[in-house]
Amino acid sequence: MENEADITGTTPRRRPKPHVLEIGGRKLKPSTLMMGHGFDPALSENSLKAPIFLTSTFVFENAAAGKRHFEGVTGKRPGGADGLVYSRFNGPNQEILEDRLAVWEDAEEALTFSSGMSAIATLFLAMVKPGDVIVHSGPLYAATESLIARILGKFGVTYIDFPAGATREEIDAVLVKAKAQGNVSLIYLESPANPTNALVDVEAVRDARDAAFSGDDVPPIAIDNTFLGPLWSKPCEHGADLSVYSLTKYAGGHSDLVAGGIVGKKALLDQVRMMRNTIGTITDPNTAWMLLRSLETLELRMSRAGENAEKVCAYLNGHPKVETVGYLGFLEPGSRQRDIYDRHCTGAGSTFSLYLKGGEKEAFAFLDALKIAKLAVSLGGTETLASAPAAMTHLSVPDDRKQALGITDNLVRISIGVEDADDLIADFTQALDAI
Repeated sequence: MENEADITGTTPRRRPKPHVLEIGGRKLKPSTLMMGHGFDPALSENSLKAPIFLTSTFVFENAAAGKRHFEGVTGKRPGGADGLVYSRFNGPNQEILEDRLAVWEDAEEALTFSSGMSAIATLFLAMVKPGDVIVHSGPLYAATESLIARILGKFGVTYIDFPAGATREEIDAVLVKAKAQGNVSLIYLESPANPTNALVDVEAVRDARDAAFSGDDVPPIAIDNTFLGPLWSKPCEHGADLSVYSLTKYAGGHSDLVAGGIVGKKALLDQVRMMRNTIGTITDPNTAWMLLRSLETLELRMSRAGENAEKVCAYLNGHPKVETVGYLGFLEPGSRQRDIYDRHCTGAGSTFSLYLKGGEKEAFAFLDALKIAKLAVSLGGTETLASAPAAMTHLSVPDDRKQALGITDNLVRISIGVEDADDLIADFTQALDAI
């Protein structure tokens, strides 16, 4: 944060205290750092929590400082903004939030955005130009697929995809086709895939990418880490360059805000930052402040939800009205998906796919009978949510593609919250009885 003047407006305060990242050689855990990292109370009237900085612009110390700030913002000088300039570029709440968000994946840098889709769109606009090819895993969140195929497609961007569970050989073959199609500027993944929960082998994608490209032609790998990150998956440790989030979900965790984030390599995020500065997709101060609140309990909330999901899925598995439960904790030992899970994940998460026996009629009957779980899209909140992807979030996906990707009419996506697990089981029991 920039130095602030005291209440007289004349005496500059001291620089912020250095960040404390370790004590006695012990590296502090993210759950500890969320309580104060990046914020010095002495710079804000000794407030224990960071205030909400509701201002559109920031005062320069002098004209030369103003010039230096804009040299950084416009890219004429490396390093980005030198302090606070204008709230489309940065602000105290956003900077503290980005410092803390980066901690969870031990990333070089983090940026936050007005929504998950604005994070993804800003990333694509920064990395892709007309005529380029995007390689991506499938399925992706429906809005992401629409952005690639329908919107970027208007500007001459093409794409080629591979199924989420593809092998190294299958990924190699797709990259050969993609190179023949044009300049591959980005490899974009989503794992677990929405809404099927299929995992992508990030290490295999990295190895295939490194074998197929060299020098300045190596495309970055970005991955949507919303379903498991940052507690149960850290894909940058396995070969991804950027990890993308809908912060609306687990990071926000209370279903009361919309935001997005990207963490990873600074050199890449500097390019994304320039695009964000231009099109104005930064998180607003109030949302950033609310996310700071939420990050303090992220580990507690995700842990409780994960424990609940394990109990609920154990009940649902084998129920006579359930065809299968797409829960990562049930992956068959020795299977490819289990191998990816063992290498990439530290937990099964709390969002899963439930395939009921029947079709849309049975899925709708189940959803309409729920009494505790809420019939709503989204996931990762404190409350349990359930929806029918084929008829809701993925309705815009062509029917043949939905079938190929396993997004069928009998699929119900469930995100388990922090309620009592036995109460949730009782709710699902009576809802299944209603089919």
